[in-house]
Amino acid sequence: MSLIWFFEETDLFKVLCPHKLNNYKKDHDFEAYKKSDYIYFEEDAANKVYLIENGKVKIGYYSEGGHEIVKAILTRGEIFGEKAILGEQKRNEFAQSIDNKTSICPIGIETMYDLMRENQNFSLKIYKFIGLRFKKLERRLQNLLFKDSKTRLLDFFNELKEDYGYCCPDTGDMIILHPYTQKDIANLIGTSRPTLNQLMNELKEAELIDFGRKELRLKKVA
Repeated sequence: MSLIWFFEETDLFKVLCPHKLNNYKKDHDFEAYKKSDYIYFEEDAANKVYLIENGKVKIGYYSEGGHEIVKAILTRGEIFGEKAILGEQKRNEFAQSIDNKTSICPIGIETMYDLMRENQNFSLKIYKFIGLRFKKLERRLQNLLFKDSKTRLLDFFNELKEDYGYCCPDTGDMIILHPYTQKDIANLIGTSRPTLNQLMNELKEAELIDFGRKELRLKKVA
């Protein structure tokens, strides 16, 4: 299921952002972050949920050896810190801005509970979203452990197809308009940028894909 579908159907900014709600907006401000700024660290108190109003946020953690593991890169309209809803007391991951104009709408966990109590349909969708995200993260971690770089890249393309793709009626190619840089993609599939560039060029030479800065075309789609 596409996360884009989920957020469009829910109208997340209208339902969730306290700026849209008279009972909450007077005590609420957006928070601005520049590139490399942290929104929270591992072990910080988990007392808020966050909505991205603009920019991009990297979610990850550090291994025992100090290696950074990127779990997700999120963009406008997506939420993070959602494990606080399930009772998480301390963060087990970090959240970092990777855009110079990131704007975040923070929602206190008690406010979030109020919103969920007031709207049962919204509450069900929030829990469904959390379940979908856990499944996606589990699948990505399994890929990192058991699959080679090329297979991980192709699996990632399939994720992008679900979230951002549409079929070109003239060619039958799958067009994917996505928000990720090559550095983002390399981080998400656990490889280096040179390796990613090599894989992308191999797939292009095989006429399986074509790509630009923010567009990917999966060719020969049945």
